[in-house]
Amino acid sequence: QWVYNILEKKAEADRIVHENPDPSNGFVLVPDLKWNQNQLDDLYLIALVHRREIKSLRDLTAEHLPLLRNVLQEGKEAIAKRFGVPGSQLRIYLHYQPSYQHLHVHFTALGYDAPGSSVERAHLLADVIDNLAMDSTYYQKRALTFPLRADEPLFKKFQEAGKV
Repeated sequence: QWVYNILEKKAEADRIVHENPDPSNGFVLVPDLKWNQNQLDDLYLIALVHRREIKSLRDLTAEHLPLLRNVLQEGKEAIAKRFGVPGSQLRIYLHYQPSYQHLHVHFTALGYDAPGSSVERAHLLADVIDNLAMDSTYYQKRALTFPLRADEPLFKKFQEAGKV
């Protein structure tokens, strides 16, 4: 619900760094709650797409390329304009599995070792765009590895199924 409150400007409207209001290819860019905005070493912003039916990387197809390209380009431009950090100094990625089921993209300072930015969970947005441009159903077909903590319900299900 907090994602929808941001998208509908019922909450955190004063924190919006950039918005593309297009209902199909637009998004809202806001500072992540983990970032106190006092220094750029641990810069961390999140782009929340307006489309509610896209839950994760698995839902993406070539149809979503205009949206993903907007997030990549406009997100970099907005961060450069507001914070003076060029796109070449950003890590821009999606998590799989995501922590919440609404497509969002992470923008972090390249030098910041953000939680979940490691290779087994983070998928670079530029790579996602390239993969979908080559194969529209790439993420429906591809095996994706991801870490699970021992206390997560999904891990317990894998244990019960004898897969761990």
